Amino acid sequence: MANSKYEYVKCFELEDEVMFPSFILVSINACKLPKPYDVNVLNLMNSCAIAVLEEFADIVLAYGFSDEYTFVFKKSTKFYERRASKVLSIISSFFSSVFVRKWHEFFPQKELHSPPSFHGKVVPCASIDALQAYLLWRQNICHLKNQYDQCFWRLVERGMNETEAREFIDGAKKRDLNDILFDEFNVNYNTLDPIFRQGSCILKTMVGAVVKYTETGAPVKRQRREIITVHSKKIASTRFWNEHSILLKELGVFVEEINNVKPEYVRSFEFDSKLMPSTWVVVRIDGCHFHKFSEIHEFAKPNDDRALNLMNSCAVAVLEEFRQDIVFAYGVSDEYSFILKNSTDLYERRASKIISAIVSFFTSTYVMRWKIFFPQSELNYPPSFDARAVCYPSAEILRDYLSWRQVDCHINNQYNTCFWKLVASGKSKREAQRSLKGAQLQKKIEELAIDYNKLPVMFRQGSSVFWDRVDNVLIHQGNGEFSENYGNVIVEHIDIIGSAFWLEHPGILYGKFYPRRFHKERRNT
Repeated sequence: MANSKYEYVKCFELEDEVMFPSFILVSINACKLPKPYDVNVLNLMNSCAIAVLEEFADIVLAYGFSDEYTFVFKKSTKFYERRASKVLSIISSFFSSVFVRKWHEFFPQKELHSPPSFHGKVVPCASIDALQAYLLWRQNICHLKNQYDQCFWRLVERGMNETEAREFIDGAKKRDLNDILFDEFNVNYNTLDPIFRQGSCILKTMVGAVVKYTETGAPVKRQRREIITVHSKKIASTRFWNEHSILLKELGVFVEEINNVKPEYVRSFEFDSKLMPSTWVVVRIDGCHFHKFSEIHEFAKPNDDRALNLMNSCAVAVLEEFRQDIVFAYGVSDEYSFILKNSTDLYERRASKIISAIVSFFTSTYVMRWKIFFPQSELNYPPSFDARAVCYPSAEILRDYLSWRQVDCHINNQYNTCFWKLVASGKSKREAQRSLKGAQLQKKIEELAIDYNKLPVMFRQGSSVFWDRVDNVLIHQGNGEFSENYGNVIVEHIDIIGSAFWLEHPGILYGKFYPRRFHKERRNT
């Protein structure tokens, strides 16, 4: 990071480490998935979960049903040094990235019209007994939710609207849902596909694989890890656990059977702190391993305007999606900071949900819009981003945060411009680094004859994304007249350290203008 007088803002960042020896569980839920959930949706979710286990060696078990998945890390994990926000955001981001990439495998005739997002939370379990209780609870919820959904959606398909279907089920509470299924639809619940009734358990296991044959033709086997999917009746049973040695090795032993668990007990494990009220919230996302990602996808150096404009396009989409809460964003390179107004009540200010929903939506949009900005390049593997949320108590300190990021943009761009100029002149990367170590960048720019001020302003100042206010529009509806603000999200490359921008746009930090777009609802007389 570049040094500047604004770096004091880092003192507002709080660590959220999950202390050892607690198990780390990450639970994610889809914000918007088509209902009812057909088997293709469930298989797509399972395929994404398999990809997560393939990507992250520390995850040994996953359990999912309907629109949710829980990932269990091995007890000894040091994944991102056990920081809850990093762990949660990376899993949420990677899952959403894979979801978009795999969509057409399961829905070849159906377009994915909007970027999916997933909100989640970290659940620390202090003991193997707590982990067992959590898994039993989720599988019980799977069973109850599926019973309800099977009845509900069959009633809707028969002609009821959703309100009527809910009222019918509520009025029949004394009857078992299984009886309703059988009496109303002649369906035996126990014959439904186990993927609906029992959910899906994905885990790593050891299998013997033939690696070669001897001269006599005898196979030579070696143990290797393989990811399998099972639909077990009770994943929290000692029998299931004992059948899979990797669970015993990486997680521990279930001492005894349990058949009942109180939801209140399990919910008490959840790592879901609320952000301080009346503070500005910054959600900063960063690309994971984007040095490697940019090399594999052959980004231009030191800056690739296609990649930057893709990031900007995703930021615009985030502001449009969270239009009631996000008032400004600033981005540079593979990083973006989203500013939530100090009065926001998004997800009741639960940090985990805010972080995971924004980073997963951004990632999904990135994958969906890749071809717009890189029409000749394939996306070779799923990108992902990590994120954190930080509270700032005043607009003045928030401005200092944004100034810190823009100063960082400027100094890093100077360094990168000099570095790649040296590489282009024939120096190795190591030689270029040595040449710049301790150097005054402004002098180096002059030595290398770089006309820095003629570089694109986006490279030098980053990108600011915000709502551009327009005049109030008088709207006539059946119940009277009212005025509504209209605006569009715009991207500008401007100085946000000085006061001029903020004086021009006082509504961002000091006003009450939070634009909404209701174009379809307008009524003109």
